[in-house]
Amino acid sequence: MELRQLAYFVAVAEERNFTRAAEREHVAQPGVSAQIRRLERELGQELLHRGGRGVRLTEAGEAVLPYARAALAAVEGARLAVDELTGLLRGHVAVGTVTSHNVDVAGLLAAFHAAHPGVEITLAEAPSDHLVGQLRAGDLDLAIVSVGSAVPEGLASEVVVDEPIVAAVAPDHELAPHDAVSLDTLRGRPLISLPRGTGLRARLDEACATAGFTPRIAFEAGAPEVLAELAARGLGIALLPRAFAVSRADRLRAVPIERPALRGRLVFAWRADGPARPAGRALVARARAMVRAGAAS
Repeated sequence: MELRQLAYFVAVAEERNFTRAAEREHVAQPGVSAQIRRLERELGQELLHRGGRGVRLTEAGEAVLPYARAALAAVEGARLAVDELTGLLRGHVAVGTVTSHNVDVAGLLAAFHAAHPGVEITLAEAPSDHLVGQLRAGDLDLAIVSVGSAVPEGLASEVVVDEPIVAAVAPDHELAPHDAVSLDTLRGRPLISLPRGTGLRARLDEACATAGFTPRIAFEAGAPEVLAELAARGLGIALLPRAFAVSRADRLRAVPIERPALRGRLVFAWRADGPARPAGRALVARARAMVRAGAAS
């Protein structure tokens, strides 16, 4: 029995198709069929029903599948353990991030790549809720997400940014002269916000629910730059991180929100039990070191 036979069998079982399994394993389809036939002869049982409606597992195939997966996982675990012991990291790390922040993700990934050139890196943008789900599922090793006062269950984190969320308005808006406004001042007024699933929107919805009202969202957009432009055009009150709004002081007034104050926290987050892959653990360690170096400078 060979590992490639088990790998081909698992691929066919999961794809339910010999051609797709061959593409997944980067081999010719006849080679997959031949190796699985050899495995069946060695076990003395057919593992697959081959028919016009696709491929199905036989009863024997159902029994063998978990053991085949376990054998392949054990081999991969042995390779990872040796890589971790020798410091030679290979494989893949997956990183996620929310949009529009000042975290030097490119610098972090470039430094990690220089230290571990054998590791493939992927990066994707998504709302915080989606990223949290991917972290919990193990699809991501590390992500920059927006959170409230508590870290989402099952995750650990390192705070990168913690700043107030302000009401950003055009210079001629009626709230522009105010030194600060209460949350209740926003009741019934047209608000401009990021969509549901983002951390900033979650902070707004939670605070308004506690205050006993539902925010009137007049405009939604996925990028803070769009929110700022809409507010600058007098279309409502944009909820934005203070630093982002202040950087556009020529077109916006950043009015603090008090009673209660809203805060946005960006964190590096990862699974509380740590990424499964050594490369992922190395990336988390480098991200934490970057944050702490920044805090100390």
